[in-house]
Amino acid sequence: MDISFRLGIEEDIEILAQLYDELIDRLMAAINYPGWKKGVYPIRENAEEGVKDGCLYVAVCNNKVAGSIILRNNPEPAYLAVKWQADLDYSLVFAVHTFVVHPDYWGNGVGSAMLDFAVELGIRKNIKSLRLDVYEKNLPAIRLYEKCGFHYIDTVDMGLKKYGLNWFKLYEKLL
Repeated sequence: MDISFRLGIEEDIEILAQLYDELIDRLMAAINYPGWKKGVYPIRENAEEGVKDGCLYVAVCNNKVAGSIILRNNPEPAYLAVKWQADLDYSLVFAVHTFVVHPDYWGNGVGSAMLDFAVELGIRKNIKSLRLDVYEKNLPAIRLYEKCGFHYIDTVDMGLKKYGLNWFKLYEKLL
């Protein structure tokens, strides 16, 4: 499958908002591994902020947005108390946010390609580490991250218990 990547643009926001809703609908009809909820996460505002801040990237297959990823230099608060593989200033770290693959592209390597893109972009921008969190029961994502060379660091409370999401696993990949 031919996948290209580009920086997200304003015209992508509506497409991504629809992608988020379609993804949650598909998850709710089967097993909602990440525990995502419509109107909570991911939402249109995530795409708007990512585009505005110049840190949202889209994966394109056959002229269709197949997924997106936000790569920021700011961590979630729960990341700050954790002992990572390397003690780095966050100007040297990409924290992965809102990593989504359209359901039509599940199982086609889009997720792996997006993580490979994040690594390549990080290297070009002198980033030393990719860090992310994943809901402890999101087994497909955990398998993907481990297959792509991310190392388990710790399990933490991300403050999302009111949504039934008690524990998140933290992963890191040094570049």
